[in-house]
Amino acid sequence: MSWNAFKLCTALRALGYIMVVVVVGIVGLTYYAVVLANYLPALLGGGIDALIALPLLILFHFLLVMLLWSYFYVLVTDPGGVPLNWRPEIDEEAGQGAPLVESEYSGAGLVSNQSVMAFDPANQKVRFCRKCNHFKPPRCHHCSVCGRCILKMDHHCVWVVNCVGALNYKYFLLFLFYTFLETTLVTLSLLRYFMAFFTDQEISGTLGTVAASFITFVLNLAFSLSVLGFMIMHISLVAANTTTIEAYEKKSIPKWHYDLGRKQNFEQVFGTNKWYWFIPAYSEEDLRRMPALQGIDYPTRPELHALQQL
Repeated sequence: MSWNAFKLCTALRALGYIMVVVVVGIVGLTYYAVVLANYLPALLGGGIDALIALPLLILFHFLLVMLLWSYFYVLVTDPGGVPLNWRPEIDEEAGQGAPLVESEYSGAGLVSNQSVMAFDPANQKVRFCRKCNHFKPPRCHHCSVCGRCILKMDHHCVWVVNCVGALNYKYFLLFLFYTFLETTLVTLSLLRYFMAFFTDQEISGTLGTVAASFITFVLNLAFSLSVLGFMIMHISLVAANTTTIEAYEKKSIPKWHYDLGRKQNFEQVFGTNKWYWFIPAYSEEDLRRMPALQGIDYPTRPELHALQQL
């Protein structure tokens, strides 16, 4: 049975909008179960429960704001597209790159059948996208769902209706980080209400609040565990200065040119200003002096770069 790639990509885009509604619904249910049904009444009731409820509600709202802030920025931030008429800069005398006969290329600035050069130090291959009809910068890949090439593409995420690429990867990681912290906090805060179902302890509240607390606990526990595994995977990718796609490509590449060491690899994603590490933004200084944050130019390991010249 044959399948239609166009229909599949359209379905994935439609699914993405549904997932956004799902996220908003889960956040709303969680807010109702934690704040309105349980801990706000405990805070207003006074006593020892109020002393527990106050710091929990403050932490809950802080993490919720950071989660939604990061999520919104992943949604609305362009992951990075190839600039118009971008051409690779290479040193032909040094033997970089390989000749490419562009008989199929009709873009401005190039004559048909002109021999040109395109160089990627990581894989030593000419990189040209026939679907977009332009050259592909290093670490750039074509997304069939978005229908264009994405700079340093990691994957297309249906949860954010967007590609995760060079310009929003940090925001995506922060979204994972704050989602894990928030879902873990919710799981722990509702644990005693969940355990009450399996004991003779009297459960306060209406049937609706009890059901909301139970469902919220199960959902947040599931998300906490799944996001933890996903976050661990991406931490290992950041540490190696690679992406999900590149992790598969590296199997055929003996030396990964972009691995600069864990500290510099981390800075390639989060920047050097520590005040900005945990918020979905970059300092003006980092944006100005770190080309990697723009998704076009990436530093490589000098010793491997020197070996390739031999």
